[in-house]
Amino acid sequence: MKKVLLGMSTNELKLLASASGEKEFRGKQVADWIYRQGCRKIDDMANLPADFKVMMESEYQVGRSEIKKLRKGKDGTFKLLLRPVFDELIETVGMPYEERFSCCVSTQVGCAIGCAFCATGAAGFKRNLAAGEIIDQVLTVGEVALKEKLLGAGGRISHVVFMGMGEPLINYDATLTAVKLLNAELKIGMRNITVSSIGYVPGIYRLAKEQLQFTLAVSLHASEDALRRRLVPGMSRYTLKEIVDACRAYFRETGRRVTFEYCMLKGVNDTKDDAVRLAVLLKSINCHVNLIPFNPVEGLGFKSPDPGRVADFQQVLEDAAIPVTQREQRGAGIEAACGQLRRQFT
Repeated sequence: MKKVLLGMSTNELKLLASASGEKEFRGKQVADWIYRQGCRKIDDMANLPADFKVMMESEYQVGRSEIKKLRKGKDGTFKLLLRPVFDELIETVGMPYEERFSCCVSTQVGCAIGCAFCATGAAGFKRNLAAGEIIDQVLTVGEVALKEKLLGAGGRISHVVFMGMGEPLINYDATLTAVKLLNAELKIGMRNITVSSIGYVPGIYRLAKEQLQFTLAVSLHASEDALRRRLVPGMSRYTLKEIVDACRAYFRETGRRVTFEYCMLKGVNDTKDDAVRLAVLLKSINCHVNLIPFNPVEGLGFKSPDPGRVADFQQVLEDAAIPVTQREQRGAGIEAACGQLRRQFT
């Protein structure tokens, strides 16, 4: 299998060019082609010397994926099922909003955490994605969004969320490399990038030392440990207190408040008592809570909460002076919840 260019920084591509006997600026041209122009084939890089292209084609490939399935929603949200160059199937989602366009990326093929309400976990874990495979998702979503005329006045993807298939902080090195490439090569602002974790405590402490300005979102989904162990069995080694303590340390190190994600499941974790316990757990930490009404997944046995329950839950947190919002449900008709589309083809 040929090595992949996508995932290498401009500086790394300059070194590649220099090692091949070319001027360093040729590496900058390669970076422009793959990151700014979206070039899929080395032979299409028009301003490169023929000998350099022949050498690269003998050892390298750009590393772009193939679109296997496209599902489009009425609100403009779309989901792609992609086959990367190293095989398997992964998902990514494009989400247009009035003033921004967001891409949700996967970091693993499948997931080992096994959340009870997630279609990805039900399919098991295959492998980690390389940084280039993560970046490819953003480039491919951008291509589709441009074709569908969904990018609006900005004309580009402005936000990226690491909330797709897999646990980003377990695939730490590739996730961090992808974040830096998004910022340096695709010019997406750090504060427009969100990395989500199910509560992998060692990764949160490690991430705090990086001193980067993106948003950390930590998924709790429960206000007591017994329920969390049932809902998130693959991360049961860490208590809710340990997770929140790690997030406090993250805030102390970075000055960036943490977002806590809470997927609301009807009759499971959506009562006022749940909300009161959550408010006590998050007392005195600089945070924001994002309530996520469950996006139904066939066969998993969970339902979306009643709107009144969500409103009551939110009110309890607001009364405790905890900033809270409810995430807008998008993509229900296109299998937008993690793993839904992939499970139909595996």
